[in-house]
Amino acid sequence: MAYTISHSRRLRSTPFTPGVETAGVTSYTVYNRMLLPTVFESVEFDYRHLKQHVQVWDVSVERQIELNGPDASRLMQMLTPRDLGKMKSDQCFYVPITDETGKMLNDPVAIKHSDTRWWVSIADSDLLLWVKGLAVGKGLDVRVFEPDVSPLAVQGPKANDLLERVFGPEIHEIRFFRYKRLPFKDTSFIIARSGYSKQGGFEIYVEGAEHGMPLWNALFEAGKDLNVRPGCPNLIERIEGGLLSYGNDMTMDNTPLECGLGKFCKPAEGNDHIGHAALSRELAEGPARQVRAISIPGTPLVPARAAWPLMQDGKRVGQVTSAAWSPDFETNVAIGMVDAGHWEDGTELTVETPEGSRSALVKENFWA
Repeated sequence: MAYTISHSRRLRSTPFTPGVETAGVTSYTVYNRMLLPTVFESVEFDYRHLKQHVQVWDVSVERQIELNGPDASRLMQMLTPRDLGKMKSDQCFYVPITDETGKMLNDPVAIKHSDTRWWVSIADSDLLLWVKGLAVGKGLDVRVFEPDVSPLAVQGPKANDLLERVFGPEIHEIRFFRYKRLPFKDTSFIIARSGYSKQGGFEIYVEGAEHGMPLWNALFEAGKDLNVRPGCPNLIERIEGGLLSYGNDMTMDNTPLECGLGKFCKPAEGNDHIGHAALSRELAEGPARQVRAISIPGTPLVPARAAWPLMQDGKRVGQVTSAAWSPDFETNVAIGMVDAGHWEDGTELTVETPEGSRSALVKENFWA
């Protein structure tokens, strides 16, 4: 059954929407009240192309929250259990954001401009309201707002070649989760070596919506012989790589430790992270459940639209949250949240899918 998205001012287009639609997008989802492309040719065709060539992704839905003012760094540290004390001004950090009970509110990337200015590049949620409320409630001297910044990702094995043609050889100097500000025409953009795929690439933070289509057009003109195509986060590739999706694989019901993010929960002594007490207790006791890779052998399954129960001996011991058929690994690859005592590598479970019960195998590592 086909559906139509009804447009209104509540559902925003992006600076790149004209290019996306001209390029033949075939499916959207709604993310942070904006349009996020999900398919162009087909999920499998887009997957294969991403692994072999280079794609340009409109990920403007990764809205930025700017923290600007004398207390910006203090507020940023209150949001996350990750120690930001030694973070450099050209670094990007993956930072779980938790509430006072240690539950996940978002899993953004934080970009440090200086001690008094930060961007928080968010997943799908109303995190802006939490950050504003925290700043006001704590009486902090900081302005919290959404700037006119729209990320554009360039992902795939030829991403370096494409970016060099548009921004020059300095692109090769950018280390993983670091950034540089590089010129483009009469402006400049922050370019980070990061992105929501395991194929490598960059995210370009386009300041000013008017620069969106000039950059889009420049990338496609420069990449003709590289077989550049429009793309988007790919369901199959992200599951193979174990890239979690907030709202799918983790929600406000989960803690960072349950999401396998324990290495980002080592706060510095004396910091005032909001969920410090709750996470300290969980660190001592261990999580009750945790994310694992799940292999579901057999014929291809339709991608999961709701959680699929994981069972053992008639008892529910977890759930599959994302699943898709992998052409490369010839199995249904999945991400699951599995109860303690059932998540060891090689544990055999049963998963209840819309197409009936299937065997499911817990894996120690993801596929890519």
